[in-house]
Amino acid sequence: MMQKIFSIIFLSMFFLFCRNTEGKTISVGKNKSVQSIQKALAIAKNGDTVLVYAGLYKEGNIFIKKSIVLKGINFPVLDGENKYEIISISANDVTVDGFKVQHAGRSEIKDLAGIMIYDSYNVTIINNILDDTNFGIYSQHSRKCTIKNNSITAYGKNEVQSGNGINCWRSDSLLIIGNTIKGHRDGIYFEFVTNSLIWRNISTENVRYGLHFMFSQDNNYITNLFKDNGSGVAVMYSHGVKMFNNFFEDNWGDAAYGILLKDISDSYIEGNHFLRNTVGIHMEGSSRIVLQRNEFINNGWAIKIQASCDNNVITKNNFLGNTFDIGTNGSLVLNTFNGNYWDKYEGYDLDKNKIGDVPYHPVSLYSMIIDNNPSALMLFRSFIVSLIDKSEKIIPTVTPENLKDDYPLMLPLSL
Repeated sequence: MMQKIFSIIFLSMFFLFCRNTEGKTISVGKNKSVQSIQKALAIAKNGDTVLVYAGLYKEGNIFIKKSIVLKGINFPVLDGENKYEIISISANDVTVDGFKVQHAGRSEIKDLAGIMIYDSYNVTIINNILDDTNFGIYSQHSRKCTIKNNSITAYGKNEVQSGNGINCWRSDSLLIIGNTIKGHRDGIYFEFVTNSLIWRNISTENVRYGLHFMFSQDNNYITNLFKDNGSGVAVMYSHGVKMFNNFFEDNWGDAAYGILLKDISDSYIEGNHFLRNTVGIHMEGSSRIVLQRNEFINNGWAIKIQASCDNNVITKNNFLGNTFDIGTNGSLVLNTFNGNYWDKYEGYDLDKNKIGDVPYHPVSLYSMIIDNNPSALMLFRSFIVSLIDKSEKIIPTVTPENLKDDYPLMLPLSL
């Protein structure tokens, strides 16, 4: 699996750097023959490069309809004056590199963005700074586009008045690499996006989700950081999801998760780190997911898995310092939890094979009580709670008896 992922990365980077460099160069800016970006685009032909030198450009909506490279020198500022979509692209083989794009307009009728890609192929948006653009970079009906090394910042206070940092709709084979997104409604939002790579992005302090996608199949999420977002990360109505070596940190709140998995199937979640979340992973209606070699550290609940989930495999994970390891809402268990390390395990290993001799039951009776009666949290760490939980582990009566790890590890795994 990992070899296949690295092959995807290699091929993706190959087509990123294989660009047509033919054509003439048109320079725009102070002391240049052309003063306007719009004028330069009007005289440019397919294959040309438009170099824009440092300065403030208030030119409304800049529409790119030719296969060109639009490159900024020392980050020229494109200002939408809170009225306009700033750059609109409707051509194949376009590159936008090295601009500061700020103050895009807002509309109740249409999603306006700092940079919008319409129905295009092989567009690259790289090394730009987007500030206060409502929607940052928006791709719709586009293929094989690259969004790389951009800094995208907004100042959203609520979901209604905020757009998404990187918003992709009905697109395929995208590369979303090395971007920093902050202060939007959702940091990265996908809907009907397929066969894409999301790699080394940092999505923090967004109003709702650091990452949110629906109906988006066969995408790879590798080495991203989702931290301190309003509700964490939401993954819905998709299959073929692959998440490797991502960090989900400090997502706190009544309805906040490291990841919410809703109606997800046939997916891999491996080598990820869930640190200090209200719930590390919340699973509803999910099937045939392999959760392995992840670490859950200092979460409220490490995993909440609803009775509607089936045929999921939770194995070779570390559970360390979580208030509760596993939570569930029913007695029917159709998932396996074998071969994990649980720091709360108090069993023994007489044969010294580093596997506990007695099963571990990770569901706490007290956690089930809290789910139904949140006010019971005031009894946390009390003697009566400890007594109830220990009694329940010896003779399970309320917690699901078959939700257990038959082969608990005595030592944490090196991940």
